[in-house]
Amino acid sequence: MPAPVPYGWRSTVGRLRHVWRTSLQLRTVAITVLFTTVGVTLISGYMSISIATNLYDARKQQVLAEARQATVSAQQLLDSSVTQTGTIDVEAVRQVAQTTISNVTSSQFAIQRTPGQVTPQTMTALSTSGLELSIISSDLRDQVAVDDGQLYSQAVSIPTAEGSDPGIVVGSALEVPTAGQYELYLISNVRDVQETLDFVQQTLVIGSLLLIGTIGLVTYFVVRLAIGPVRLAAETAERLADGQLDQRIPERGEDVIATLARSFNRMADSLQRQITQLADLSRVQQRFVSDVSHELRTPLTTIRLAGDVLYDQRDQFTPTTARTAELLHTQVERFEVMLADLLEMSRYDAGAVELDVEPTNLVRLVEESLEGIRPLADERSSELRLVAPGGYFEADVDARRVRRVLQNLLGNAVDHGEGKPIVVHVDSDADAIAIAVRDYGLGMDEAQLERVFDRFWRADPSRQRTTGGTGLGLAIATEDAQVHGGQLDVWSRPGEGTCFRLTLPRRRGEAIGRSPIDLPPAEPLDGALQPDDAPGDRAAREGER
Repeated sequence: MPAPVPYGWRSTVGRLRHVWRTSLQLRTVAITVLFTTVGVTLISGYMSISIATNLYDARKQQVLAEARQATVSAQQLLDSSVTQTGTIDVEAVRQVAQTTISNVTSSQFAIQRTPGQVTPQTMTALSTSGLELSIISSDLRDQVAVDDGQLYSQAVSIPTAEGSDPGIVVGSALEVPTAGQYELYLISNVRDVQETLDFVQQTLVIGSLLLIGTIGLVTYFVVRLAIGPVRLAAETAERLADGQLDQRIPERGEDVIATLARSFNRMADSLQRQITQLADLSRVQQRFVSDVSHELRTPLTTIRLAGDVLYDQRDQFTPTTARTAELLHTQVERFEVMLADLLEMSRYDAGAVELDVEPTNLVRLVEESLEGIRPLADERSSELRLVAPGGYFEADVDARRVRRVLQNLLGNAVDHGEGKPIVVHVDSDADAIAIAVRDYGLGMDEAQLERVFDRFWRADPSRQRTTGGTGLGLAIATEDAQVHGGQLDVWSRPGEGTCFRLTLPRRRGEAIGRSPIDLPPAEPLDGALQPDDAPGDRAAREGER
């Protein structure tokens, strides 16, 4: 099991990842430097290998030439040392051979007898003073002992007082009259070649680093020059999006960046004009709705009073007149509801809504709303159920607005529930509270779900409704949820019913995370409160929670 990564490292990596994702300039410079480093490394490596090979080959050819000359000179000396009687003073010849080899080459040398010979005479092995003969490998000696007239070489490490130096050993065979076959080894120190190669490699490394740094610096300034206007355009666009419509990009020069700035500024001018016109039109519309709504209240009040008088005396009229009085009474009530909704929407549009927040027990509020809608539900044979598993039910909300949302959702559930049970779920956690109203009626398709919160829209305008309605209920409910900092969600499927879920923060101003209730919620649990439960009993059980 791998060891856990410390939190500090995770935080640092996260910040670096964020900087990498958000900085185009950093990514461009980093990628350019990366590929430049790879390219320069490959080129420098190739150059270093080529130079090293050439230096080594040149020095090797020089050593081989010296060894060949020394071998020829030594063999000639040995051949000329034979007397007329066929004898040779081996030791005298050895001394002369040493002098001859030293004059031909500057390398160290060694003369070793080839093992396994029986001759009349032998010559004492000879080597340069201080030479470590162990550097001559047995493999090289085996090759030289074949005596095929060729020179054999091998790279070795020559011990020195400071450590070791690179070297080349070249071996050849010598034939000593009356003494048999001997091996001549020339050991050349190539430290000067290594020093030259080290200097070249150091120069290549420094030059490569300077080249990479120069390319990175040039890329930084070029990218900054190119991205600077883009960054300025992005910042200006952000300020425009925040509502600062007077922000513009400075126009300098005649290049493509200047063309971009002019085009952007023309677009911003056009957007500012259109947004200003729309804002003015919206203000006029809001003012018109507000003024009309206020102006209608006075004549509506008069009509309502007259309509109530006629409605109270409908028993004295003929059936046709009585029915007319009932219709007038119903439509005046609907007109009042519509006028109240219009006034509420105008307040939301004008941003003049203020919450009257207080600690509220959501279960009790739902029970009150259920009791208020129960007569209508009984008319439609819809059973009302409450599912409240317990939890942090008290929250800081505007009870009047939450009650209005519940009344709207419950009224829609009664209208579209087809006489099937209507289940209200209430649940919460430490951060949020949620209320879900679930019916098992008609349901809605995808096209209807997209418009369900639109103003003045109804899923089925021709269908007879129990609770009336103006088409503004869900729009106002959405505004009520949002002004609390919450949200109103919906789930629906044709033939399976609909569920609306209201989720609000427990404390005003806090953000909500996951809703305490799934959408749609699970089926009612065993022991869910039934319609015949008395409110007092329910309150007592809630107090036990």
